[in-house]
Amino acid sequence: MAAGDPLPPDIADAIERARPRLAPLASPLVFFSTVGSTNDAAASIAIEGAVVVAEAQTAGRGRRGRTWFSPSGSGLYVSTVLAPTRARVDPRRATTLLTLTAGVAIAEGVEASTGVDVDLKWPNDLYVSGRKLAGILAEAVRDVVVLGYGINLTAAALPSDLRDRATSLEGQTGLAPDRGRVLVETLAALAVRYGDLLAGRFDAILDAWRVRAPAAIGARVTWTAASTVQSGVTAGVDEDGALLVKTDAGLQRIVGGEVKWS
Repeated sequence: MAAGDPLPPDIADAIERARPRLAPLASPLVFFSTVGSTNDAAASIAIEGAVVVAEAQTAGRGRRGRTWFSPSGSGLYVSTVLAPTRARVDPRRATTLLTLTAGVAIAEGVEASTGVDVDLKWPNDLYVSGRKLAGILAEAVRDVVVLGYGINLTAAALPSDLRDRATSLEGQTGLAPDRGRVLVETLAALAVRYGDLLAGRFDAILDAWRVRAPAAIGARVTWTAASTVQSGVTAGVDEDGALLVKTDAGLQRIVGGEVKWS
């Protein structure tokens, strides 16, 4: 296991105060001033509950191989190791709902730490006032899943070509966010929702996700299936978290791939 770097005082103090609320997460917690990818670092640990936090990433990534811009001091870059197959009820369903579970938890943590209201967009993005604030990437590694998330803390986290489509906590509040508090509140919320997942409280997770995802019903979307571009209107998510879309050919179920929202 990589030793990492000393925890910055603000993060160390926040973790120490919140430690009882974080279990089973953040044991161990490894911090890097700079790392290629927090997901890769967490995958090298592959112990349930391990958390990796970085000041900057040189090879951060999002879904479908996209680069996640990760400059120093401007974002929160976190990965944790989870084991949804350990769920006491329907491990398969727990695994398919992991990304939606994380979205709910991170939205709850952001709101608890900053007061900013967050919307969710299927399958893994967090939005504020129609602009992207954070993203989630889940990757299977042997018998566990590495769940990474990046939150834009300041405007410096936004590449110039995305500033009209993305936002930051600083941009929403006008204040420099307390990154230690954002970190511990998102991890604490994730610990609670992960507990829901392992206990089979899937309806609670889905209900919370649906409340925060207004675009999941009534929005026009396009996607590609079998090399054909298709379109329709969203009709919610099903019990496994798949996106439902009404089309001229009937109700379609989308479980992955690229969805474009109008």
